[in-house]
Amino acid sequence: MSTLVEKMEKSQVKITVEVAGEKVTKAIDKAYNAMKGEIKIPGFRNGKVPRTMIEKTYGIEIFFNKAADFLIDETLWDAIEENKIEIAARIRPNELEVVDMTKESMKYTAIITVKPEVTLGDYKGVTIEVEGTKVTEEEVDQAVAAEAEKNAREITVEDRAVEPQDKVTLDFEGFIDGVPFEGGKAEDYSLVIGSKSFIDTFEDQLIGKKIGEESEVNVTFPAEYHVPELAGKPAVFKVVIKGITVKELPEINDDFAADISEFDTLAEYKESIKVKLEKDKEAAKTQQVENKAVETVVSNANIEVPEAMIEEQVDKNVKNFASRMKAQGLELEQYLQFAGQTMDAFRDNFKKDAEMQIKSRLVLEKVGEVENLEVSEEEVETELKTIADMYQMPYEELKKSFGGYEKEALTADLKVQKAAKLIVDSAVVVEK
Repeated sequence: MSTLVEKMEKSQVKITVEVAGEKVTKAIDKAYNAMKGEIKIPGFRNGKVPRTMIEKTYGIEIFFNKAADFLIDETLWDAIEENKIEIAARIRPNELEVVDMTKESMKYTAIITVKPEVTLGDYKGVTIEVEGTKVTEEEVDQAVAAEAEKNAREITVEDRAVEPQDKVTLDFEGFIDGVPFEGGKAEDYSLVIGSKSFIDTFEDQLIGKKIGEESEVNVTFPAEYHVPELAGKPAVFKVVIKGITVKELPEINDDFAADISEFDTLAEYKESIKVKLEKDKEAAKTQQVENKAVETVVSNANIEVPEAMIEEQVDKNVKNFASRMKAQGLELEQYLQFAGQTMDAFRDNFKKDAEMQIKSRLVLEKVGEVENLEVSEEEVETELKTIADMYQMPYEELKKSFGGYEKEALTADLKVQKAAKLIVDSAVVVEK
């Protein structure tokens, strides 16, 4: 196997790989074995056509595409390691090209995204502004009001029509051009009027409707709706209100404080809320200092993130979001339907954060490199013990599962954490 690496623009390289001899022969043999059951020639049963007959009828080239796949799988990663290419994003099918193939040799190219060059600006002693930790009386009152909201009772209403902020239970079915559409029907659905959970003016049109009254709601799906066949189309929903409830807030006094806390008076309860808010603000300030310090250092650096890296990070972020939704009993497709978004528009929302995540990581790695930061075996072991405690796993069991790759990744993470600490510790913090 021979290789040639050429540097390209936008943090990409092109590697040309040539394979010859026995590897090519074996790949073609493997392709024949994989394909022989699919190739049909009159007079022969499936899977029983002699190879010589296949090659006579179709030529040996019939095996080349499959053989090329096998050869790329077998040789590409060896070629990458041999040339010490540090891949920054997965190689997509359209970045692979077979240039030439015969029964004796094969040449192909791969376009590979690599980590971009990072030029650091100022990263020590950066000045940042953060929110102060003083708690106002208004903030305490807002927190108490929020607790009252949590402890509100739901009262059933039967003697009036729907009003804003009511929680209604309803049945509905949607129609486009008089025909019901998939996903447009539900029974006993709970909806807070004014929550903007539904498209267009659906909720507004329920105001004034009475329990048991059947009505029609006319809406138009957003032009960017995630279901293409519904996007931009007018629809009619037949709706029946089945129930109305409203929230009844408790009176905020000593009795309220005694009911929901360990304190006897509202004054004592408010003081405890103030202490908690101060602790929360201190914790928020600590996180804000780290975030803003790193953001400042990233903005001072010069780095152009390849699109392939951003797309891969978006994939991860979307997958994490979908997992969180599923844990709440909602599939991503359902969420998009409720939000009235297409998948493309939804992914676009993640791009800015994805780019910042990548830039932050690369800049912190560069700081670690410039500062010659090292991670000791003891530090790795301490972190492993922390992870074991977090997941309630025996330490030795976790340690065994941590192979070379996992240990290398953990070490890199710890080095990045050290770089972030170096930046934060040297930052000049000014409270607003």
